[in-house]
Amino acid sequence: MIGLLIAIISFNYFAFKKNKLLTGNQIVHIWTFTVAFQVLFDVMVEFKYHGYWYFDKEIDWEGLLPHILLVPAANMIFLNYFPFKSKIIKKIFYIIIFVILILIYEAITLLPAPWGYFHYGWWKLWHAAILDPILLIILLGFYKWICKLEMSSCKAPKIPE
Repeated sequence: MIGLLIAIISFNYFAFKKNKLLTGNQIVHIWTFTVAFQVLFDVMVEFKYHGYWYFDKEIDWEGLLPHILLVPAANMIFLNYFPFKSKIIKKIFYIIIFVILILIYEAITLLPAPWGYFHYGWWKLWHAAILDPILLIILLGFYKWICKLEMSSCKAPKIPE
């Protein structure tokens, strides 16, 4: 639990203090999308198939902390530093580096309590190595969609009062 609390504080501090790209509207969208998408995924992998779990195999309140307070902040950090205007090779390199950092962090979360809080069933680190780039690309697609929606809403006629 100590490791999780340190991570939540440091990730959120960094995500919000160093944010120079995301608007408040985008943060709310990314946060909501991340929580919904992760909970949807975890319902299957964590609870139905017992691939991994937070703290223990049962549904518990402390297991909500990484879903609600940790992963959304990590996604904010990812988006804030993503090289949107660079060539594709730089974008791929950024995703690879970010996945490596995620895998290192995931390995740390496997440490025994009080530092670790994550446990594997049949899930292994290589599963995350394959899936994380796909999830980050989905996040990028969602972010670009939100940006397009914001742009089109600025062009929409004003609603009369």
